[in-house]
Amino acid sequence: MDITADQTIPEIAPTFRLQWEKAQNCYVVLYPEGMVKLSPSAGEIMKRIDGAQSVADIISELQQQFPDAELEQDVRKFMEVAHDNGWIRAKQ
Repeated sequence: MDITADQTIPEIAPTFRLQWEKAQNCYVVLYPEGMVKLSPSAGEIMKRIDGAQSVADIISELQQQFPDAELEQDVRKFMEVAHDNGWIRAKQ
């Protein structure tokens, strides 16, 4: 399944967790061996990956929040990278 397809519903993989890290002042992806510090834009994408919204829904919501940004391709690319790293998967 294509993780970037409009109707795909991404979810955070079970061994990973998204969390706001006050000390880092950013969102992080936690996993048993450590953590990954996310950029502000990556955090905005990841916090919308809830296992309920489709890729198209996430892009639409981000476009509403940031109307002056051309972000569709960046969102899809980030989802590919997150999927390749095992952080997210397509909900079954």
